[in-house]
Formats: sequence, structure tokens, C-alpha cells
Amino acid sequence: MSDSRVGGAKNEMRVAICDDEPREQEQFERALKGWDPTRSAEKFLNGASLLEAAKCLPHFDIVFLDIYLPGESGMDIARSLQEISPATGIAFVTTSTEHAVDAFSLHALHYLVKPVTTEGIVETFSRLTELRSRRRESITLKAGAEWNNVFLDQISLLENDGHAVYISLSDGRRLKVWQNFGELRAELNESFLQINRGLIVNMDYIVQMGSNTCTLEDGTQLPIAVRHSAAIRAAYGNYVFDRLSRRKEWMS
Repeated sequence: MSDSRVGGAKNEMRVAICDDEPREQEQFERALKGWDPTRSAEKFLNGASLLEAAKCLPHFDIVFLDIYLPGESGMDIARSLQEISPATGIAFVTTSTEHAVDAFSLHALHYLVKPVTTEGIVETFSRLTELRSRRRESITLKAGAEWNNVFLDQISLLENDGHAVYISLSDGRRLKVWQNFGELRAELNESFLQINRGLIVNMDYIVQMGSNTCTLEDGTQLPIAVRHSAAIRAAYGNYVFDRLSRRKEWMS
């Protein structure tokens, strides 16, 4: 029998299933034990009880979350769970593939269509292991007198302003950092694209790329350098194509 030692000794993992149907919870438990009879899951019928339990330490290692809960949105529950414990892996469980793209945007480990099978659970734990084996990229920023460690995927925009750089984060914060723009640019990854002098965007936050401007998720419109417009749009198009290819692979 497989022995996945993600996050410590095998039996120390906290696994949760949130589904309003007790029969679905039982089916999940059977599938889980089909992989490893020693494993068990904490069971929740609604998001409120799941989120309350998620505050207890140690945090959940992985949560299997039904998208369709009475009077609740599984997507909203997932976002709240990520605020409580960003390191918790989330796998969505549902009867439809309707929200698969939204699940991808929340960096879900997997999107399982009911009935959940042992094979699906094994694949989900494998993805959790792979995720935790990769170091989430971050950058250290000095805002005022404080140093902040920020994950790159939290950054949507960098704006150069003389000797300072304004950095917009996904949670709405805007940091003013006293660091060299060029040095910061060198610490970014392939998700970032310079669209104009002093403007770098995280392409994961772009919702529309035009010939003269690009629009971010929060509605911010930014000018694109006219001389480099074609190259910028081509770079974004290539990035989106690669991302969609990875999404198809993830959903298969």
C-alpha cells in the first residue's frame, strides 16, 4: 500500500471532506481507504463547520470540498479557507465540470467528478506531494521600515515612481517600496511582463489585452508601449496558450 508522507508521518495528516450528503461522505471514505485503510477524514456537512475546524492547529493538509452546498458557494468557502490556511491543498468534488475553470484560478489541486474514486484520490495526493516539493516563489520587499516576504503570485502590478516602486497585491494592498525597479524586475518569474516604461504586470491578472491598453481583474487599465505593442501582445498570447495547455492537462 502506498505511503505518502506529505507534511510528516503518514497518520499525522489532517484530511477533510465537506459534503452535505452523508452517503457521498461514506463513498469518499471508502475510496480513501481503498488507497490506504489507515487513513480517515474529518467530515463536515457545511462550510461554516469546516472553516471553524480549519482554525485549529495543525491546519488541514488537504480538503475535499463539494462546490454545490445548500445556500453556500464552494468557491467562497475555498477562498475563506485559503485565508485561514494558505498551505492547505483544496480539491473540488462535484457532479458537474461547470466550475472547473474557476477551480483552476483558485489553484485547486484537482477537480473530481462524483462518485469519487480511489484513483482520483491517489492522483490528488500525488499533486499535493508535487506542490509541496516545489518552493513557492517569493520576494522580499522593504516598505517603510518593515521588510515583507510576498509571494510572487500575490503581486498583480509593479509601478516605478522615481526612487520608489508601488506594488499592488491581490488582497487590495498597495506597498510603496524603496528598491531599485531593475533589481526587482530581475527577481520576477515568467508570469510577469513589462508593458511600458516603469510598468510590469502579472499576466495571470490580465482580463483583456488590447492594442493600446490592458485591463486587470480589478478594472485597472494600463497603457501599452506603442513601439512594442505587437511584441507585448505576442508575449501575452504565448503565455495564455501555455497556460491553457497546462489547464487541459490538469483537467484530463
